[in-house]
Amino acid sequence: MNPQKNRITELLGIDYPIIQGGMRWVARAELAAAVGNAGGLGFISAHTHASADALAREIDQVRALSDKPFGVNLTLLGSNAGLDYEGYVRTIIERGVPVVETAGSNPAKYIETLKANGVKVIHKCVAVRHALKAEALGADAVSIDGFECAGHPGEDDIPGLILIPAAADKLKIPLLASGGFADGRGLMAALALGADGINMGTRFMLTQESRVHPAIKQRLLEATERDTLLVGRTLGDSSRVIKNTVSLAAIELERAGGATAADLYALTGASRWMDAFASGDVEGGAFPAGMVTGLIHDLPTCAELIARILQQAAEIAARGLTFKVPAA
Repeated sequence: MNPQKNRITELLGIDYPIIQGGMRWVARAELAAAVGNAGGLGFISAHTHASADALAREIDQVRALSDKPFGVNLTLLGSNAGLDYEGYVRTIIERGVPVVETAGSNPAKYIETLKANGVKVIHKCVAVRHALKAEALGADAVSIDGFECAGHPGEDDIPGLILIPAAADKLKIPLLASGGFADGRGLMAALALGADGINMGTRFMLTQESRVHPAIKQRLLEATERDTLLVGRTLGDSSRVIKNTVSLAAIELERAGGATAADLYALTGASRWMDAFASGDVEGGAFPAGMVTGLIHDLPTCAELIARILQQAAEIAARGLTFKVPAA
């Protein structure tokens, strides 16, 4: 099993099947460029930026730091209705961005336009039925996000161990495994389950090139696999976040009954946790984090991280574990 050259590396023009998640606020030029320079594929987040012009400047910054492929995450949510998505798409095309990761709502409105202009489209989803729909709409690849992931895992509560092979069994296009990946063990497991590569958010957030405040990074390094929880369950809009006073207050509000979206947003809204990422206030918001925090214990550079993942994967492959097949 060679974790380097396969359908996803050929599709995206990268060296290794290791993708950096397009996390809001976190996915900036410095991080995306560092991942690309190390042989993976980095993303910047469109809706981090208030305007298409601001996104254009971020794209230009990636190009100033790297000549490697990179992508733009385009998360389509009703709560982002005021954002200039048409302008984002126009800027992506005009700037010659090679890859877009769509997420959230149905991407049909933009897939045809992006593909007609030579942009590869990866759609991130949380269910096999959504992955098949994205394939039917013309997505070039799908990223399937298991229950373990940071942010929105959907409402089916299917972990990656089941979701990845279930998607691989039905999809014809390349598949990325997302949610719960941090090392070479995860990469090899994803490949064994039928994926073509891995997409990592929380792990890349905890690197030297990430702009997340050091205090937040330290809080996540100290976290175990039990230190995240889901808010928004009562509204059918679950989001996995770090366990702190803000997220626990949101849970108590939901348990009391009658909590509205506005009630929860006052606690868990993106504006609060983005401010916390910048200020370092570990109790300042319900910031997204995956269960995989329990597997992360240091802050390497992106180059060090990817090299380590590949080394560990190679060591696993070198074990050459085989089983005697019983006679029929």
